Amino acid sequence: MFSRNGPRSRQRINHAPSRLLARGFPWLTIMLGSLVPSWFMIASAPVMPPLGFLVYLGWRQLRPGLLPIWAGLPLGLFDDLFSGQPFGCAVLLWSLTAIALEIVEARLPWRNFVTEWLMAMGLIVAYILLSLALANIAGAASPLQVIVPQVVISVLSYPLVGRIVAMLDRLRLTPIVLLR
Repeated sequence: MFSRNGPRSRQRINHAPSRLLARGFPWLTIMLGSLVPSWFMIASAPVMPPLGFLVYLGWRQLRPGLLPIWAGLPLGLFDDLFSGQPFGCAVLLWSLTAIALEIVEARLPWRNFVTEWLMAMGLIVAYILLSLALANIAGAASPLQVIVPQVVISVLSYPLVGRIVAMLDRLRLTPIVLLR
C-alpha cells in the first residue's frame, strides 16, 4: 500500500517523540527568538519586532499548557540580557503576559484566529508601549512616535511567527527513530 521509501515508512508504531525535545524545544526557540533581532540591524530607533516575545506569545497561544505560568521569569530574564531594555523589564512584562493569557484561556470557552490575533495584537502593543515607558523611567528620553514602526511591523508579522511556531511544533512532535 505504501512505498518503502515514502514519508510514511518512517512513522512507526510505539515510537514517541523524544521527551527532552518535546519539553525543551519551545524554550530553545524562544531564546533563539530573543537573540535574532540583534543579528540583523543596529539602528538608532527600534525597528525589528521583539521576536523572543512574539515566539513566546505564539507558543503560549498554540499550546496553552506547554509552558508553565512561571516560564516568563527565566525566559524574560534571558531576553533582558540581550535586548538592551532595563533589567527586569521583560521578566515583568512576560510574566504579566502569561497571567493575562491564563485568565483569557479560563474565561473564553472557544478560540479562533481572530480572537487569538486580537489578543496577541493587544499584548504586543501593550508590551512595546510598556517597554518604552519602563525605559523612559530608567533614564531614556524616547518619544512615543519612535516605536510606531516597531509596533506596526510586530503586529503584522505575528501571524507569520504563529505559523512558524506551528511548524516548529510539528517538528517537535515527530518521533525520533534511530537506525539500527
